[in-house]
Amino acid sequence: MVENANEITSKEAEKILLNLYTIQGKASRLPGEVDANFKIKVDNKNQYILKISSKNIDENELDFQQHILHYLADKDASLECPKVVFDKNKNAISKISINSETILKVRLLTWIDGRVWSSVNPQLNDTRFSLGKKAGEITKNLQGFQHLKAERNFDWDIAQAIWTKSHLHLFKADERGILIHFLHKFEDNQEEYSKLRKSIVHNDANDNNVLVSENLINPKVTAIIDFGDAIKTQIINDVAITCAYAMMQHHDPLEASLPVVKGYHTSFPLEEKELKFLYVLIAMRLVISVTKSAINKIDHPENDYLLISEKPAWNLLKKWIQVSEDFAHFSFRNTCGFSAHPNQQKFENWAKAHTFSLSELFPTINRTEIHHLDLSVASSFVGHQKEFNNLDLFQFKIEQLQKEVPNKILSGGYLEPRNLYTSAEYDTVGNYGKQSRTIHIGVDFWLPENTPVHALFDGEVVMVENDGGDKEYGGFIVLKHQQKDWCFYTLYGHNTPKSVLKHSLGAIIKKGEEVAVLANYPENGNWAPHLHFQVMLSLLDYKNDFPGVAYFNQIKVWKSVCPDPNLLFKVDGYIENLIDNSDTILTQRKNYLGKGMSLQYLKPLHIVKGSNQYLIDKFGRKYLDTVNNVAHVGHENFEVVKTGQNQMALLNTNTRYLHETINVLAQELLETLPKELSVFHFVNSGSEANELAIRMVKTCTNSDEIIASEHGYHGNTNGTVNISSYKFDGKGGKGKPKHTHVFPIPDAFRGKYRGENTSEKYANEVQVLIDEIHQQNKKVGGFIMEPIISCGGQVELPEGFLKQAYQKVKKAGGLCISDEVQTGVGRIGKTFWGFQMHDVVPDIVTIGKPLGNGHPIAAVACTKEVAEKFANGMEFFNTFGGNPVSCAIATEVLRVVKRENLQENALLIGDFLKSGLKKLAIKFPIIGDVRGQGLFLGIELVDSEMSPLAEKTAYLINRMKEFGILMSSDGPDHNVIKIKPPITFTIENAKEVILYLQMVFEEDFMKQI
Repeated sequence: MVENANEITSKEAEKILLNLYTIQGKASRLPGEVDANFKIKVDNKNQYILKISSKNIDENELDFQQHILHYLADKDASLECPKVVFDKNKNAISKISINSETILKVRLLTWIDGRVWSSVNPQLNDTRFSLGKKAGEITKNLQGFQHLKAERNFDWDIAQAIWTKSHLHLFKADERGILIHFLHKFEDNQEEYSKLRKSIVHNDANDNNVLVSENLINPKVTAIIDFGDAIKTQIINDVAITCAYAMMQHHDPLEASLPVVKGYHTSFPLEEKELKFLYVLIAMRLVISVTKSAINKIDHPENDYLLISEKPAWNLLKKWIQVSEDFAHFSFRNTCGFSAHPNQQKFENWAKAHTFSLSELFPTINRTEIHHLDLSVASSFVGHQKEFNNLDLFQFKIEQLQKEVPNKILSGGYLEPRNLYTSAEYDTVGNYGKQSRTIHIGVDFWLPENTPVHALFDGEVVMVENDGGDKEYGGFIVLKHQQKDWCFYTLYGHNTPKSVLKHSLGAIIKKGEEVAVLANYPENGNWAPHLHFQVMLSLLDYKNDFPGVAYFNQIKVWKSVCPDPNLLFKVDGYIENLIDNSDTILTQRKNYLGKGMSLQYLKPLHIVKGSNQYLIDKFGRKYLDTVNNVAHVGHENFEVVKTGQNQMALLNTNTRYLHETINVLAQELLETLPKELSVFHFVNSGSEANELAIRMVKTCTNSDEIIASEHGYHGNTNGTVNISSYKFDGKGGKGKPKHTHVFPIPDAFRGKYRGENTSEKYANEVQVLIDEIHQQNKKVGGFIMEPIISCGGQVELPEGFLKQAYQKVKKAGGLCISDEVQTGVGRIGKTFWGFQMHDVVPDIVTIGKPLGNGHPIAAVACTKEVAEKFANGMEFFNTFGGNPVSCAIATEVLRVVKRENLQENALLIGDFLKSGLKKLAIKFPIIGDVRGQGLFLGIELVDSEMSPLAEKTAYLINRMKEFGILMSSDGPDHNVIKIKPPITFTIENAKEVILYLQMVFEEDFMKQI
């Protein structure tokens, strides 16, 4: 016999629906903590939700919920909320008798379509903003609503959360410690907290009560349902609850909370005094949640729904306790448009009324002006990271610059984006991939070691340490400067430990007294001598350290907490940092450059620096580069850069003079090639190399007839575009020129012939073209092809195809060109050159991108027979092809590949990455094919009908960029992700790519086919 609501079956619910509301529908059970909830379908459409409450429920509480819905509907018709459906007797709340002792209450509400929050992936910043905005709208519209049940004893009311104390015994010691920590904070501020604004609020925007639009790319919250927990309480409690659920499952919960707070504030402005409590109130909602779960484990072990949020709540609590309460408070203030630190304006006013001289800080220097020293991520003064880390060299550069401005102090750095900090202590994983602390929040004064530093004003010593780690402070000291009703702090870093440790905590240092003495490395944290000087309005939770560098995404808060030290000195010469001029650059580019020059990504990146596998934007964010195979041995490879600089400083001229570098380069190349390929011509680009190769073919065979692959790409000159199907068959192309003969791309996945054993069929297509040429009484000139087709979609050639094709072409008297512009110099791992995988020896090999690591040099290697026929009396001269600088750089690139075993690295990392991608393909069917060799890989996205998924490919690329990983697409249908990073790529890099690819493939848009 049914005794409570949770025992009612779907069939019984259908009968209740028909009896009370004369509606015939199909019922299916929904989760719920108190009520038995049923989704009702009528004519196969979602129409209603039937709510059956347990026998002991207070009818007045149900009446409270029903009146809220009536009130909201009357107040704002645009606010999407369930509507009350009356029964056949015009009752908003019906009753059914199960037996003489059991009477259940029944309500029927209109159904609102949407996806529940818990099912939405990704939950973007804009999505969380819309959640806060919707919650704030509900609170705004409930202003003025009253009901007798609005104030009641209720466990889920944060204001009443002290009840959880009596259940602390249910937790183990470490968990209990976290709960006690937050309970104490909550209890300590009850008097002020109790005076905050109150209202009836929803009080339960959990992840099953929030409905989200069907838009999978930019989802927005459309409604918040189920007012069963509504109560009159502090309004800020509702903000805390909305945040708590939206923050779960994020690496950085504070960052995740900010759009929610901003959205709520947009709809219902929050007060400064309320934001002070938000950090603890978020925690208290979680305290209630985990305590409820602990109780329910005992009382209702069979009900999984009651435990649904236990694990994520605990995970969040353990992260939340690590967040500084003050920093969270300042972040909430900032996102609501208040100054992040409440005393920011007080400090600025005080600083405006007081001026201090640099000669007071450094009395022995007696200089009052500065010369700005730019150490930003885009600074050429810093040079390569290895040069910067050579402290003697860096100090020499400082001293030379100082000689140019002897009466000024070299200084700079406030809000300067830097990528000088290589210690792992500066890195973390955020909600959008890896992030590094890069924004300098103090000012540096570059002065000789042993320079004394003196106090600008009286201060109490509150920190003093020898912070001896690499790129740390060395000897540092922090002074507190108490004003009437506020205080600020000054920090002095990179001093001799002896000079700061003579001061004891609590000691008073008077204005003009010595604070510290500048140190040299290693005792100053391994820097060239300088003072790091910083102003702080709060110490946050730091006891013996304080950040001098901040994360860019938090910088609005940090620059309020750590205001500009030059507010004290008011000297001229500093430049303003963190100005985003991307839009200006983009506008100028559109005005000055051809419209055929495209940009990557929906929002183009402003890249200012390269470092091995990374590209770095002007704010110091590093992007893992899986695209730019041009930087073959790593962006700005130190040995390659130095080689180029050294030779450029010595000589750069043309090949009409004797110079050793061109011969050395030729010898390095000869070591990697078959003996047949022994003659070189040097040019400036892959396009030039292929242009020259075609010229060689025409000269040697007296034929213009070139056989090339469909979707092949060989360059941007007239001649190479004419043999590039990727161009002449693409947008803006004019079709195949008469001397070019195109065979179907030998793609065994989606090509003309598919599956196993297709090589002979594709080779026969080459023979068909040879026969057609002969039928026109013409001769075959040449055959050009990449060993792995790049722009055509990273397509691996069927085994045996290239060998058969070469045999047919050579039999017809043609020459074979292997275009190694993308695949050469060890990239494919198994062999140094791509053609070597296919057991063939071409007549001509063209080499481009990898050879110069970004410097414009390319080469054509050919047989002696070809070289001799080409030398027909017409001189071949290329002004810069083979110049000493280019040859020196290319030689060093080859030596780096050999010396650092980068071909083997490409094989090892490529195999690991390819294996990981194939595992993803098993899990995500839209990955139709994973192909390629070494670090020249492709992922093709298709649906079940093998149709290309270009839109999903573009989505994935842009989402990966948001996680700090650069990817790009190729192929005629733009549905192939190409992976061709610098061959210095590591296992850790490969794991990162696989991790974030999996995350994006799991997103809703990628899963919808």
